[in-house]
Amino acid sequence: MEKPFFEKMKMVTLLVLDVDGVLTDGKIIIDDLGNESKNFNVRDGHGLKLLMRSGIDVAFLTGRESEVVKHRAEELGIKDVYQGVKDKAKVLGEMLAAKGLSGECVAYVGDDIVDIPVFRMVGFSAAVADALDYVKANADYVTVKEGGNGAVREICEMILSAREKWNDVTSRYGMKVEK
Repeated sequence: MEKPFFEKMKMVTLLVLDVDGVLTDGKIIIDDLGNESKNFNVRDGHGLKLLMRSGIDVAFLTGRESEVVKHRAEELGIKDVYQGVKDKAKVLGEMLAAKGLSGECVAYVGDDIVDIPVFRMVGFSAAVADALDYVKANADYVTVKEGGNGAVREICEMILSAREKWNDVTSRYGMKVEK
């Protein structure tokens, strides 16, 4: 019998994220000089910081190469950043081997067809609310929020709750917020 997704989340020690369409709304702005910009959600970023402070690692795994992503990762303190990836499943396998982890300990969030092979390798997979329908059909969970608009924060809070770390996180702010 398949474990309910909340049970799967209890095992998570690494959250791996696609970038475009997950950490962003999927829009890429390129100006006349070729400079690229993207919109990142500050609450998603804070959720990632909360996870990392709780001992859960975070990695970016994206098909595009972008200086903007490099800067965002540096700003958040994320060291594992894989850009320009053509075969996400292969790179994830290499990442897991290097870290000595099984896929069962990994959560992955994606939005497009290239993410489906990775969904099959991890303990918990999520698609953002505005992912393609066939991607959502292959995920363990579909977020309420859309990519770039709180979906990552939603997953972060779910992992913290499942790992029974949510109260520790919120107590730092002098309050207790039930999840």
